Amino acid sequence: MKSTLPKTESAKIIMRFMEERSQIVNKSFVGKLLSILTTMNFDGSRTMHEHVIEMTNITTRLKSL
Repeated sequence: MKSTLPKTESAKIIMRFMEERSQIVNKSFVGKLLSILTTMNFDGSRTMHEHVIEMTNITTRLKSL
């Protein structure tokens, strides 16, 4: 990340750049989480309770973004 920062003396410009980058990363992360959530299948390798908890955790992470 440090190598992609623009060379500037203004902290406002750097903060704006960092904010834009974090939004791009968040969108990418949301896509990944949605993909995981929509393709999850219960395969019987663990309990149904653990499966539902994992799905709930992914949903909570999505809501926080």
